[in-house]
Amino acid sequence: MRIALLLLAAAPLAAALPAQAQESTAAREIVGGAYDKAELKLASELRARPDQPELLLNLAAVYSQTGRSAEARAVYNKVLAQDEVLLDLASRRTTSSHAIARAGLQRLQTVQFSAR
Repeated sequence: MRIALLLLAAAPLAAALPAQAQESTAAREIVGGAYDKAELKLASELRARPDQPELLLNLAAVYSQTGRSAEARAVYNKVLAQDEVLLDLASRRTTSSHAIARAGLQRLQTVQFSAR
């Protein structure tokens, strides 16, 4: 299992905000609302590890929080196309990369419907 930090906005897992490897500071930037800084850090980390689900999930969260739903959806779908990875969350629960990606997609759909 991989260790990850799941950062939640308001709702529990359904918020599907970022999961992040503990060695990165991108998660702290996301929590602090510094999405531009988080995106730069994630881009740098993704150059070294392009298929890391924790990084991809955080990038999708940044896209979602900055109104880039299409980009977020594409990244969540990329995670779903990969093998499922179990993540140990900061809340001492375990969930899969696919569960987080599906919750993120659901949240995007909910936001899209509520905006209509």
